[in-house]
Amino acid sequence: MTKLAINGGIPSRDTAREPWPKWPVWGKEEEIALLEVLHSGVWSYNGPKETEFNRLFAEFTGVNYAISTVNGTITLQLALEALGIGVGDEVIIPGLTWQATAATVIDVNATPILVDVCEDSWCIDPKEIKKAITPKTKAIVPVHLYGAFADMDAIMAIAQKQNLYVIEDCAHKHGGEWRGKKAGSIGHIGSFSYQLSKHLTAGEGGSVTTNDPQLAEKLDALRNCGRRPEGDALLGADKGIGDYGDDGNFIQSGNLRITEFQAAILIEGLKRLPAQNATRDANGAYLNGRLSEIPGITPLKRDDRETKKAYFNFAFKYDKDAFKGLPVEKFRSALEAELGIVVDASYEPLNNCSLYVPHTKPARHKLNEAYWAAIDPKRFSLPVCERIFREESVCIHHKVLMGTQADMDLIANAIKKIYRFTEELKE
Repeated sequence: MTKLAINGGIPSRDTAREPWPKWPVWGKEEEIALLEVLHSGVWSYNGPKETEFNRLFAEFTGVNYAISTVNGTITLQLALEALGIGVGDEVIIPGLTWQATAATVIDVNATPILVDVCEDSWCIDPKEIKKAITPKTKAIVPVHLYGAFADMDAIMAIAQKQNLYVIEDCAHKHGGEWRGKKAGSIGHIGSFSYQLSKHLTAGEGGSVTTNDPQLAEKLDALRNCGRRPEGDALLGADKGIGDYGDDGNFIQSGNLRITEFQAAILIEGLKRLPAQNATRDANGAYLNGRLSEIPGITPLKRDDRETKKAYFNFAFKYDKDAFKGLPVEKFRSALEAELGIVVDASYEPLNNCSLYVPHTKPARHKLNEAYWAAIDPKRFSLPVCERIFREESVCIHHKVLMGTQADMDLIANAIKKIYRFTEELKE
């Protein structure tokens, strides 16, 4: 008699009767805030909701300035532009990340240098950063991936020694802390996303964070048609917004502002975020312990220097040898059937990523033959990234961590069930 759900057995969870926690989370507070914006007639352009959210998010992140914009891709591009990075410059990024981390580098006509990641955290490997530095290197973009922190001690030490900028990609790390400092407050600029799946969401949106007033001024101007902010307008106030003055010193840019509707939702979401992060952290720590009991399953490293966790998805490593050679794709499918939720692989490594294909836009990116060759992602060797994607990675949406400890036991027991009945999947 079959035991596994994928073969017709009873699933570990009947999601029709017992659904997983929903995402996104919203309530009456969002409805009231949205109606307030609707009736105000101020729907965009540095309105009071955006001003308030920028102030609140700066306080939350522990920085002097937070500037909101349309998404977490543009945030990276604005960071690069504000730092003056462009033609002839190289930017070191991890090979395991969403394609936007690399795409924004080529969109400012710089060269992304892809390096491998650490096996235990899946974040950029400082040893590989050191190997990749050349006289052309201008910046490092560590990505805090799937709830893990990049080693910011090592990265900041390298950057200081080599006089490099650090742009933290915090799309997965809202509220996480490294040695008591929030993600997005450690490097020169932090980049956040508010896309639907993120810890803090308005459907779309993003923020850049910094402590540098000159960078804040550039970032604010770049997302606001090149207009220079003045005084309180650095935080998006609705007064003092104007051009660079009588000398006509504008920055070339466009309209990359969020709406008041998005800001209203983000204000309410930010109120819930600390408690949500605490729940995810507690459940993640407990689930890590349970998974450590199962042969062939290894949780991602929880670094002691990470004083507050902020999970984006729950990821762990799978060893097929412990499951009698069962490929990771079959394991993920079996777990998906047991839990009734999507179970994914990690991001595709950028040297062979279906969404990172710069050579499909020659009119935009073929500056010359040398640059065309330099941005070819296939020239980079990323063995750890490739092994993680092809053989080891299992990723579950962070909404499951919003459940109960009993839910964590259910996930662990579902994996144990697959381990016990692996032979069913090989028949």
